[in-house]
Amino acid sequence: MKYIGAHVSASGGVENAPLNAAKIGANAFALFTKNQRQWVAKPLTDESIAAFKANCAEQGFEPQQILPHDSYLINLGHPEAEKLEKSRAAFLDEMKRCEQLGLDRLNFHPGSHLKQVSESECLATIAESINWALDRTEGVIAVIENTAGQGSNLGFRFEHLAEIIDQVDDKSRVGVCIDTCHGFAAGYDLLTAESCAAVFAELERVVGFTYLKGMHLNDSKKGLGSRVDRHHSLGQGVLGLEVFKYIMTDDRFNDIPMVLETIDEHIWDEEIKLLRSYAAKEENG
Repeated sequence: MKYIGAHVSASGGVENAPLNAAKIGANAFALFTKNQRQWVAKPLTDESIAAFKANCAEQGFEPQQILPHDSYLINLGHPEAEKLEKSRAAFLDEMKRCEQLGLDRLNFHPGSHLKQVSESECLATIAESINWALDRTEGVIAVIENTAGQGSNLGFRFEHLAEIIDQVDDKSRVGVCIDTCHGFAAGYDLLTAESCAAVFAELERVVGFTYLKGMHLNDSKKGLGSRVDRHHSLGQGVLGLEVFKYIMTDDRFNDIPMVLETIDEHIWDEEIKLLRSYAAKEENG
């Protein structure tokens, strides 16, 4: 089964996210469980938690169809002790929120070395941060998102993801989310069916599809290897549609939340229908 949706608004309370997803015909969604641009947020209320769970049940959303995203401020590889501690505390709060909501995964950007330490040192710190958070939570998978490689951000190579996973103690609670825009901007050629096959064969070899816990389906405003993270609507950027046709007709991408973060929310319903049409062609032979 292909779970397709978008990163929807949780304005007015997290309980509104599943309703907003249902309105666009989604059977998957992403959300922020707090303001993504603030370090600290009010705790979730019992009423909001209960309403979120009730709305998910009513709209048919199971945990494996939902991919919450943490705050953009968090840097689990921060080279400075005080700022690293602040990031870890914020990440733990995000993991606890997922626990409260009955969600089984949390998507996050791995971190940045800020040109103060080596890549390997930063990756080791990220893994240490994940271990620290997993020791203090239960049942939530830490899902590392690949990045475009802007600035000093790590995670733009599959090898970075593998190096982090290798140092995580509980392999059952770590995974990856692959963003098509980020991968393309990082230099992975997703322009043709043949190049997609090569890239995803590399993902299998370096990381392994067993760790794939989500996808972000985005076209790109910038070119191959640009290292610039600029999303576009499907088919309107330089990435084109072949990669989305490929993903929709490959069983390795079944049963995970695949989420649009494209720039025009007014056409999300149309983009979801487009993706479903690709999947339907495969199912119908």
